[in-house]
Amino acid sequence: MDETYQVRVIGRVESVLRERGEAPKQGDEGGPDAWLAFDPAVARGLGELTVGQQVLLLTWLDRADRSVLAVHPRGAADRPETGVFATRSPDRPNPIGLHRVTVLALDGTRLRVSDLEALDGTPILDVKPVLGGAADER
Repeated sequence: MDETYQVRVIGRVESVLRERGEAPKQGDEGGPDAWLAFDPAVARGLGELTVGQQVLLLTWLDRADRSVLAVHPRGAADRPETGVFATRSPDRPNPIGLHRVTVLALDGTRLRVSDLEALDGTPILDVKPVLGGAADER
């Protein structure tokens, strides 16, 4: 199987986190608030997002090692090596980041979000609402 697809970067993360060693393993483990800066060409796509809303942010983990197929979970050498598809490791063949965050503020084509462990400059691929409730009808 040798299919390829192109994705378009629609924005970038603006964060105080600059190096992988600074970032928590998951956003709910101390991820800081961060800004998402979107390309003006996708501004209409941000319509109807609201402060307080939870969203799933998909990013491209551009500093990941795409050759990795197995890891020691959470970098703990005492844990058995595990296939990356059974982990949340950023190192994997297609390093797509999945982050559950809450919208804290909206400012034009910028969103401030909570608990984001992505590094500064990380490319944004997509944003989707967390389902559960009246928003499911969108």
